[in-house]
Amino acid sequence: MIGTLFHQYNALTKPRVIQLIVFCALIGMVLAVPGLPSAQEWQLMALASLGIWLVAGAAAAFNCLVEKSIDAKMRRTAWRPTARGQLSDWQALAFSITLCALGSVLLYVWVNPLTMWLTFATFVGYAIVYTLVLKPRTPQNIVIGGASGAMPPVLGWAAMTGQVGAEAAILFLIIFLWTPPHFWALALYRVEDYRQSGLPMLPVTHGNDFTRLHIFLYTLLLAAACLMPFAFGMSSWIYLVCAVVLSMGFIAYAAALMRKYSDALARKTFRFSLIHLTALFAAFLLDHYAL
Repeated sequence: MIGTLFHQYNALTKPRVIQLIVFCALIGMVLAVPGLPSAQEWQLMALASLGIWLVAGAAAAFNCLVEKSIDAKMRRTAWRPTARGQLSDWQALAFSITLCALGSVLLYVWVNPLTMWLTFATFVGYAIVYTLVLKPRTPQNIVIGGASGAMPPVLGWAAMTGQVGAEAAILFLIIFLWTPPHFWALALYRVEDYRQSGLPMLPVTHGNDFTRLHIFLYTLLLAAACLMPFAFGMSSWIYLVCAVVLSMGFIAYAAALMRKYSDALARKTFRFSLIHLTALFAAFLLDHYAL
């Protein structure tokens, strides 16, 4: 029974999504510290990562609660505990509030107030502005709501420096531009799910061709943004080579998708987008410590 409850509550936090969020936040922390971190800085990174994980998990749980009826209509999300009625609304709400409170206190007391307020604003942006306001009303939900998803490296930077600099803004821009082609690729091969749910995702409101064109255009913008860390002296040639190769790969998938559509290719494009962001931020890490 306890094991089952643990898995149900853990599922509410969307673990795979949270792993990527914390990873990007950690890269922001690492890049904010010149050279190898001290023992005290490693401790601060661990506390900040935990606090961000808790608040991000709270936002995910709140999202599952609010969208339980929509989730139940979609094969991709019908298994979630809230959609299946395995956890009550009060259980999900209490879990979300508890995680948010614990994470906020941890960040405020042991990291710094700026990181706590930025993280809490990200919670509000995702759980309230995106989930309740944007997602059910506009096909640009992913574009506008992507601002919340792009915050992790900014949170990491703020945790280590107590401020938000131009470097953090560049990291934010990369994820912000990555988000639309990532989610639209998913929406293409899940279009019937979204149509049935009533959500105005771009393939539903503007069609397959229009969406594929915009995926391609966004990969071009993303490629330009990925060059900015090198142009502004944040990274060296190691990152640059990785960024160029990954960007060319994403553009190639988007171009192939634009020329001729198939669900299989849309699925591969979506999966490559995950590889793109993960490998890009790993390249930041490698570059930072290699030179």
